[in-house]
Amino acid sequence: MDDKLKKKIIYELIKTFINAGDIALELRDKGLKKIIKDDNTPVTNGDLEVNKIITNKLKEITPEIPIVSEEVTDNKDSNNLSTFWLIDPIDGTYDYLNNKEEFTLNAGLIVNKKPEIAIINAPAKKRLFYTFGINNSFELKDNVEKKLDSGINSKNKELSALVYSDNIKGEIKDIHNRYKIKKITKMKSSYKFCVIASGEYDLYVADPRASEWDIAAGDAILRNAGGSVKDMNGNEILYGKKDFKNPSLVIKSARLLNNE
Repeated sequence: MDDKLKKKIIYELIKTFINAGDIALELRDKGLKKIIKDDNTPVTNGDLEVNKIITNKLKEITPEIPIVSEEVTDNKDSNNLSTFWLIDPIDGTYDYLNNKEEFTLNAGLIVNKKPEIAIINAPAKKRLFYTFGINNSFELKDNVEKKLDSGINSKNKELSALVYSDNIKGEIKDIHNRYKIKKITKMKSSYKFCVIASGEYDLYVADPRASEWDIAAGDAILRNAGGSVKDMNGNEILYGKKDFKNPSLVIKSARLLNNE
């Protein structure tokens, strides 16, 4: 897939993601219907509607590429996926259910087990992020496109980290100390990849817990903005693993990489 086609795919998805985000907010305003899945996590009618909108568009513009979504079983039993879409229709369902702002809509295209293009909409934040290749990550806000560079966009003098929980484990604290992190902020969804790509934060470290669809889109956006996504042993994250489970994560801005 050449760069021109990648760019075309992303720009065809922008309107769809804006529309899906608007619908997600409208459904929340009306009152969401929630059920608990077999893994004891919630799913809403908003998740399912957004999933339908996104998958229908992907089938229209890339009918030959398989789709793996958090909310459906299609293709999840495949053992040889190399090039495929990973979708998390709403990441941060807790925030979505509780009228908070950090939930996101996500789609990332995996090519040869690596994330290459992606789009993330944070509709309650009114921020849309996307990438179609190396050095081509952008934010669209108020119809203005801004190129993302996680090394030069930072306005913060001190290095800062994001955490998933207030209970920070010792191994994660050690990594924070190694990089002389001065500020820590709690954040749950894939929005954290976007704000590290934008230079607003520098580091996120996590134990193995999430699934590939939680991170694929954010991984592409951050990598293509100069950042890094690896595990705690320094290994690159590859996609299409058994059960689509993530290893540990160490996510760094380009600014942090430049300080190593």
